[in-house]
This record gives sequence, structure tokens and C-alpha cells, in this order.
Amino acid sequence: MKINIIAIGKIKEKYFFDAIVEYLKRCSRYADVRVTELEEAPPSKSPAEQRRLESKELTRHATGYTLAMDMRGKALSSEEFAALISTKCTEGISEFSFLIGGSHGLSDEARESADAVISFGKATFPHQLFRVMLAEQIYRALSINVGAPYHK
Repeated sequence: MKINIIAIGKIKEKYFFDAIVEYLKRCSRYADVRVTELEEAPPSKSPAEQRRLESKELTRHATGYTLAMDMRGKALSSEEFAALISTKCTEGISEFSFLIGGSHGLSDEARESADAVISFGKATFPHQLFRVMLAEQIYRALSINVGAPYHK
């Protein structure tokens, strides 16, 4: 299985970077996980134009089953998230791309072109923290699906 995390911006804080690296290392037992960090749109552009440009780049890099991460998406429990991945694998899907927009989020077009739009709740999270949360939830889902004791 191949998992792509495609995000706008770079992780700046070492503690967030270290946490992401740790979860991706754990994931490597079960899947090939790659992170692609894309440049933010120029701040001289309007927020709508930034969102459009960034979303276009995100979707251009997406391959396989695409999941847009957006607070307007469907909130899933860890078990439901794991079941989604497991079901898609059973259907023959072996590659997943998770899209994380910039500070202005994803465009309507990006959400509409994704195979699924999922949410980690209605709260707004700092971009860097959200990337840690996604890496952890991917690891948790993979652990659940192989019956590893991580998820209790």
C-alpha cells in the first residue's frame, strides 16, 4: 500500500517535525508513506485565489483514492477511518492521497474532485499540528487493520 500526504507549506517547528517522522516511521511497517510539501500561493493574491492555486497544485499531485481533509467533511471515528482504508484495499485500491490545504483551506473544486472528504471535527487546528494528527491517525488505522495492539 502507498500513502501520500500532500500538503501546502512546510513544517517549521522541530517538535512537530519529529512527531510526524516518528509516526511515518511506524507506518513504514505497513505501507510506503510519502509526504509532499507544496509551496504556499503568493500572499499578494486574494484568499480565494490562494485557495484556488493551492488546491489546483494539491489535486495535480494526488494519485489513487483521494481524501480531502476539510472541516466540512464527514467526521469519522478511528475505527471508521480504518474501515474506510480496509474496504478500499479490499476493492483493489492500493494507493491513497490525503490533501491538506493551506491557511485558506481547499477550493470547492478540490473537495468535489476528491473521492472522499473527511474531517477531524469542527474545530480549527494549526496546520502543523493537524499534520501530526493525520500521521497519527493513519498509523492508528493501519494498526487497527492488522490487529496490532496500538489502538485500545
